[in-house]
Amino acid sequence: MKPPPFGYHAPGTLAEALDVLAADPAGKVLAGGQSLIPLLNMRLAAPPGLVDINRVGELDTVHAGDEGVRVGALARHARVERSPEAAAIQPLLAQALRHVAHPVIRNRGTVVGSLAHADPAGEMPAVLAVLGGTVEAASARGRRTIPAAEFFLGPLEPALEPGELAVSAFFPAAPPRTGTAFTETARRHGDYALAGVAAVVTLDEDLRVSAVRAGYLGVCAVPLVLDLTAAAGPAGDWAAAAAHARESADPEPDIHAGAEYRRHLTGVLTERALTAASAEALRKAED
Repeated sequence: MKPPPFGYHAPGTLAEALDVLAADPAGKVLAGGQSLIPLLNMRLAAPPGLVDINRVGELDTVHAGDEGVRVGALARHARVERSPEAAAIQPLLAQALRHVAHPVIRNRGTVVGSLAHADPAGEMPAVLAVLGGTVEAASARGRRTIPAAEFFLGPLEPALEPGELAVSAFFPAAPPRTGTAFTETARRHGDYALAGVAAVVTLDEDLRVSAVRAGYLGVCAVPLVLDLTAAAGPAGDWAAAAAHARESADPEPDIHAGAEYRRHLTGVLTERALTAASAEALRKAED
């Protein structure tokens, strides 16, 4: 398989990259290339040009602060996964990144590229969505911040306008007494998940459940986020929360799994993830 003909640009700065995209707004951005290159080779994408940002060093950043973790467009999955500073601020990042494909792909693929690809079966979109994170987009016209709830418009359809480049993503910090967990089911380790859950559980000062959120991948056309606080109750009835999630899911069947099986997985994985997240929240509260 060979890609269709395309122009190639290798800017050295962000300003140069944005100028190229302004002149060729239909061009595709190349960072890790783990999703784009297969699409090109199968001729499912035929952009007039590629804008290779791998020389734009100012985008290769991971900053962890009290407010959260900001990941630049060139930060590889593996770098974020192995960052102790990022894990201390938002543990869900490392928990989910361990499930992304295989180590070789994580060594090259980028977190922001995964978000911009907007695959509903991808781990990073679900994580950004359940945490209420944001994506910063830049163009020759300026910059804007896009909330996760508005960023994923449909399968492989991010809310990026022609000429825009996703330059970073922000993952808010975990509040006190909060535990997180990530689990998924795939045919083989590293395959796209048939269904997956990113769970966040927060306890109050009396160690009662005060907030429960779950983000789902592989279930809907965009990441599904459910507030399960009422269903779980202060005592943390994870079976009831799982039942509510199962009833709320409306998956589509495909060649990999039927709708009913995915709905069943939604419930099973929800209970599993919430149990793990609540145990982590309790451990943090008692430390």
